[in-house]
Amino acid sequence: MKTFNKVCVVGLGYIGLPTAAVIASRGMEVLGVDVSTYAVETINQGKIHIVEPDLDMLVQAAVMTGKLKAATVPDTADAFILAVPTPFKEDKKPDLSFIEAAVKSIAPFLKAGDLIILESTSPVGTTEKISRWLAELRTDLVLPHQDPDNAQLYVAHCPERVLPGRILQELVSNDRIIGGITPRCAEIATSLYLQFVRGECLQTSSRTAEMTKLTENSFRDVNIAFANELSMICDTLKINVWELIKLANRHPRVNILSPGPGVGGHCIAVDPWFIVDSAPEQANMIRLAREINDYKPHYVMDKVIKAADEFKRPVIACLGLAFKADIDDLRESPAVNITLALKQQNIGEILVVEPNIKALPASLSELKPNLVSLPEAIEKANILLILVDHKQFKALSLAEVARKIVIDTRGIFG
Repeated sequence: MKTFNKVCVVGLGYIGLPTAAVIASRGMEVLGVDVSTYAVETINQGKIHIVEPDLDMLVQAAVMTGKLKAATVPDTADAFILAVPTPFKEDKKPDLSFIEAAVKSIAPFLKAGDLIILESTSPVGTTEKISRWLAELRTDLVLPHQDPDNAQLYVAHCPERVLPGRILQELVSNDRIIGGITPRCAEIATSLYLQFVRGECLQTSSRTAEMTKLTENSFRDVNIAFANELSMICDTLKINVWELIKLANRHPRVNILSPGPGVGGHCIAVDPWFIVDSAPEQANMIRLAREINDYKPHYVMDKVIKAADEFKRPVIACLGLAFKADIDDLRESPAVNITLALKQQNIGEILVVEPNIKALPASLSELKPNLVSLPEAIEKANILLILVDHKQFKALSLAEVARKIVIDTRGIFG
């Protein structure tokens, strides 16, 4: 088993920072790299710039012991983990520019025997592209796609599969899929993950590992699309969808998910498009599910606009901006998109309640909606649009909202 004394983690966001902190807690030296000087300075103070339970204590301990340091540029290491964004472009085509930039940043510091792991969720074939990019950047080193038996660098893909709010536990307890460009690459990568993962490490090819993560998220997206479509059907038929789902789920082999205002987060709202892009003629159900879930925010908006017509001066309180409950992650959040679109429609005053952030994102702050407390929103609004089932909103009683029009996309009052 290969030993690793120093690991460089590129990208200190919701996956990179917890990963860096967990590895540092196992006694390895970790350099975290990020383009954000604010993130780097915050981490070097033993603090965190994101919200995740218990992460602050783990980072503080790792920084105090000297095992975790942050910088804006990489340095030499035994292993490099890339945990950078993989969004899509306006035409739903994958945007690999962040991965390519990360590869270019580490290339000067690579030496024979180093391991490069891509953790970012990526289209099939991305890990192989990394090997080819490195072959062009470091002509002095042999890459695994050039000569599998004599490779001097090892390249693998190990997709993250954690739930925000439980990242630290799941980084350690979940099984990991480790796909190498060659079997040897997978073996070397497994040696690193065995240092901090208690779950099983399952080795496969890099292409299969990439497709595994895309499949997991597409499976969930298809099931959410069923629930979202069902909610719209129930509106038409004057049926309470929340009651319906509870009753249907009493069947021992039925488990319908909860509908919502759309689908958010960096993974589920994005990854299915990677499959569609790779196999457009075959990915019909996956594409349709994405289209249904992308349409749901527009459906919610139409309900709000219709409700606003009943008031001379509508005041609409949008409750929640995060893409799921009790976190501060706004990436690909349908709640943000709905709030932005309502503000642009200029149908009334827009109040925003998001207890997990201190300031509005730039996309919303330019339009100047009011970020207010929940009590203020309840007092001023005549329309309450529940977009996220945060614990603060679940604590609301029917009596508190009795005189409001409530559009509940999360079933809090279902």
